[in-house]
Amino acid sequence: MKVNYKDYLTKNVLPFWLSHAIDEEYGGIFTFLDRAGNIYSTEKSVWFQGRALWTLSKAYNLTEKNETYLKAAGKIYSFLPRCTDTDGRMFFKVTREGQNIQKRRYYFSETFAAIGCAEYYKATGDNEVWKSAERYFNIAKDCCEGNIRNQPKFAVPAKALSPAMIMLSTARVMAECAKERGPYVELTKKYTEDVIHGGYFNEELGVLLETVAPDGSFMDTSEGRTVNPGHSLETAWFLMAEGLLAKNDEALSLGRKILDLTMPLGLDKKYGGIISFCDCLGKPSSALEWDMKLWWPQTEAIIANRMAYEIFGEAGYLEASEQLIDYAFTHFGDKEFGEWYGYLHYDSTPSTTLKGNLFKGPFHLPRMLMLMNEIENGRMLQFFE
Repeated sequence: MKVNYKDYLTKNVLPFWLSHAIDEEYGGIFTFLDRAGNIYSTEKSVWFQGRALWTLSKAYNLTEKNETYLKAAGKIYSFLPRCTDTDGRMFFKVTREGQNIQKRRYYFSETFAAIGCAEYYKATGDNEVWKSAERYFNIAKDCCEGNIRNQPKFAVPAKALSPAMIMLSTARVMAECAKERGPYVELTKKYTEDVIHGGYFNEELGVLLETVAPDGSFMDTSEGRTVNPGHSLETAWFLMAEGLLAKNDEALSLGRKILDLTMPLGLDKKYGGIISFCDCLGKPSSALEWDMKLWWPQTEAIIANRMAYEIFGEAGYLEASEQLIDYAFTHFGDKEFGEWYGYLHYDSTPSTTLKGNLFKGPFHLPRMLMLMNEIENGRMLQFFE
């Protein structure tokens, strides 16, 4: 299947959200949208205030200078203070007006707000926006480094891959957008080291683990054995990109190795697509939705394989990316109403026809479309500039 990534982004995906999701009264973006774009709940995901702000600003900066993107981004940016508590931490879910519904221990709301503000600053040049980006980033950094204490999720000590990989990608966006890039470049190096040497990649088992002991050792529990192929493939392309940008051969090599080892674990050879979870020792997965096909792992797998082909030139990576593209655009794409479904059963039939919820909104799919457009036009590294 041949996809015009720019057209798909600018004529299909972004118009779906711009037509249905921007809250003109209170600011921000709705993500609880049904198949046709009707709002089925006015609660707002705070993750997606930052993520959508990044998406629209990045599309403006990279793909086309469409003032509609910038105007909508401004509506979202204006809503961020409503999502921020008096302690500087952000909520997880709020009412339409911005009142707190749920606040979590995780600092991903802050990382997504940081990248959103950073990219919006790049579009506008407004120094107050950059100050917001720095403020949210520094809070996330303090949480990551333990300067702000959060109650642990489990009583048994453990550490997770997701904070390290998200801090890596967040620091990279900050470095792209900052006037003084040096400090953020150094942080990308630090977080790259955390991902590489934190014990998440288990050489003996040949997997990237989601959870390990505080010293990086393997935990023979259901959580400790869990592999999330989507996260692994996302980490793979993060590391390959860092390998190129920072001239870090170790990151480049490990990114490729993670890709090579994850694809056989995550790819469903019967129906196609990437599954959600697996157990690294072949035991039953503790996640009951383990065999479902979600939208975002498909996008990460497409990026990782296409990027590997661009870097290493091996035809197998191109073939894998093309097979994934055929699968994803055929089964997730909605030709009638636009955008993608989010959740498929194992046999690739829709589990639900919703287009958005607390966790699905305009981020993974448009990010993939923008990056693939740059790769197809021979400008891969421009995506990171």
